[in-house]
Amino acid sequence: MKNYRHQKIMEIIQGSEVETQEELAGLLRAAGFDVTQATVSRDIKQLNLHKIPSSSGRQCYAPSNAREVFDAGRLEGILRAGFVSMEAASNILVVKTVSGMAMAVAAAIDALAIPGMVGCIAGDDTIMCAIRTCDEVPSVMKSFEDILGGGN
Repeated sequence: MKNYRHQKIMEIIQGSEVETQEELAGLLRAAGFDVTQATVSRDIKQLNLHKIPSSSGRQCYAPSNAREVFDAGRLEGILRAGFVSMEAASNILVVKTVSGMAMAVAAAIDALAIPGMVGCIAGDDTIMCAIRTCDEVPSVMKSFEDILGGGN
């Protein structure tokens, strides 16, 4: 029964955005599984599920290989949804986001693996992106503009 439940959990999280254990338990019950929140919590741990930002900006469950689950289109959608502006400062790109979206946008930027980008650090509405060299900053900014549909 546990293997069937685990298969159903994977099917559910890959087909919809599930944000809480209670929500997942409800979906499992609707599918005919008699589960408690404690059972779902153990299943999440056993399946090595993690929360990652979704295209709507919610934190949703996904397999540990989440970067493979969410395609570039969804990641670009997160970037578009949260992006406000960007400005270069030497080899640092400062990206301003909608309040509360910086972590989701930074995770999307990292997952998009933009050439020249080393990594991001996010606060509430600001992201500091380290670019490998100052010479690569214009091409990274161009990548952002392309994703955003011509820039903002």
